[in-house]
Amino acid sequence: MDTDKEDTAGCYYNRTVKFFYEESGKNISIHWRGRDYVIVTLGMTVCFIVIFSNLLVMGAILKNRRFHFPIYYLLGNLAVADLFSGVSYLHLMFHTGPWTIKLTKYRWFVRQGLIDTSLTASVLNLLAVAVERHQTIFNMQLHSKMSTRRVFIIIVFIWLLAIVMGLVPTMGWHCLCDLPNCSTMAPMYSRSYLVFWALLNLLTFSVMVAVYTRIFLYVRHKSQQMSQHTSQMRHRETVFNLMKTVSMILGCFVVCWTPGLVVLLLDGLGCDKCQVLRYEKYCLVLAECNSFVNPIIYSFRDKDMRRTFKEILCFLCRRGDGNKSTSGVHFNTLEHENYKSRTADPLPSSSNGTPLIHRQQGAPPPSET
Repeated sequence: MDTDKEDTAGCYYNRTVKFFYEESGKNISIHWRGRDYVIVTLGMTVCFIVIFSNLLVMGAILKNRRFHFPIYYLLGNLAVADLFSGVSYLHLMFHTGPWTIKLTKYRWFVRQGLIDTSLTASVLNLLAVAVERHQTIFNMQLHSKMSTRRVFIIIVFIWLLAIVMGLVPTMGWHCLCDLPNCSTMAPMYSRSYLVFWALLNLLTFSVMVAVYTRIFLYVRHKSQQMSQHTSQMRHRETVFNLMKTVSMILGCFVVCWTPGLVVLLLDGLGCDKCQVLRYEKYCLVLAECNSFVNPIIYSFRDKDMRRTFKEILCFLCRRGDGNKSTSGVHFNTLEHENYKSRTADPLPSSSNGTPLIHRQQGAPPPSET
């Protein structure tokens, strides 16, 4: 922070950003190098993809009333967090490289705080979605019975915790008065804070691994039971698709987040031989990629979401299109959905694919005996 307070013994309140970078061994180039251009170009490309894809998800959730359920509220909040992550990282791209030396300490802490807040919010949202999916799948439901009020409380808690994590270094957990404890990757951050932040995210990561592993084992067990009692391929297909989605979620999270968290932890532990600066920006870009992978995994695999995306992108938001494309029947359990898929007769369609006969709106599925 930039203050009028004079330096005291062991504290460096009035020193420039350049001073802390030089002390930590992270040199700032005055001129743009080829590596700087590559990092900034790659980073800005990822940012624009993140911003566009998450705006699309938010627009689809707002537009289509079929998505007004707890899981989609959480996915919408995840899109907001990832959008904020894209904007924060875009801000970083305009304040990195040779531009860093022109920053005041206050602007430097704002730059880093935005990144910490946005990435923490994204991780916490992923955890909230994992817990919600665990609850609904084990209850054999497609939509959670969680109240809107509870969802709102969860969302507020996520953002409060994320904002606190972003403000912690600014509020005093820095190294302005503890120069030997300054981080190499973030020269005004305390190494102890980096260890805390990395371990907290790794703990969240471990919880997600445990939740998704339990879901995976349950779905596999349920699939084996289904194969013993029914020969309907569509019934089994639903379960295998769910297993594939769970595997993709877990795999992408591991790929995108593990390298960056490990590098942060190594820097916090003071590993001088690890050459963390060589991998710093690439790990940050890879972690940011998770923000546009999320819309692909959670939303693009949903047929109704894809249909809404097409309507938005093609400017075909005509009133009544949603009524023609959906039946208005909502299922509370996987059994009801699969019963409908086994017993429903194909509806005759015209040459352009529009159904000629519409099922009665709001008709409940018959109960199985």
